[in-house]
Amino acid sequence: MVTDSGIRVILADDHAPIRSRIRQALEAGGCVICGEGASADEAIDLALQWRPEVALLDIHMPGNGIQAAQQISRQLPETAIVMLTQSELDEDLFDSLRAGASGYLLKSSDPQTLPAALRSVLAGETAMPPALVTRIVDEFRAPSRKRFARRSSAASRLSPREWEVIEMLSQGISTDEVGRRLFVSPTTVRVHVSAVMRKLAVGDRESAFELLRRA
Repeated sequence: MVTDSGIRVILADDHAPIRSRIRQALEAGGCVICGEGASADEAIDLALQWRPEVALLDIHMPGNGIQAAQQISRQLPETAIVMLTQSELDEDLFDSLRAGASGYLLKSSDPQTLPAALRSVLAGETAMPPALVTRIVDEFRAPSRKRFARRSSAASRLSPREWEVIEMLSQGISTDEVGRRLFVSPTTVRVHVSAVMRKLAVGDRESAFELLRRA
């Protein structure tokens, strides 16, 4: 619940000037910044310390903001998580949502809109640019038609991160080691593998390896 003193927020981004600009915009909009961090570990510690209403996280900071989102979501389900990033990559968007994020905002947007966006998240809405919402809709629309298209051009349908994961696994690298190399959890690796198999319309990893070798 939002208190009378404003939305309580923790902010994590490894670029101090960006943090300062975001903080000013949030405070001008009535938010209260409980703490600032520059890494995923600091974000998790701040969240556990302050139990804020919102955790506003960068993705590409030390330790990976998506990992921070996953941990905060698991340990503090009452805290809303919003990613604030420069990345418009599908894998970052979808991984953030899988990690529990309720919003995905771009740093290129007007920072003055942030307080309203956070309030909309706390009201049960999803804060996201319309173009990214369209990508999510496209991902799940007409699945049978999409599976046919992906089967006919398998290689071009995988995201760069999905290629990284499946290539490492095809070389015999374990799921845990792939996660360590990519700074993601083994669960996230398995999510990518599931996405690859869905896109290629195959039932197991070996079939995916074989199909991509032919592609």
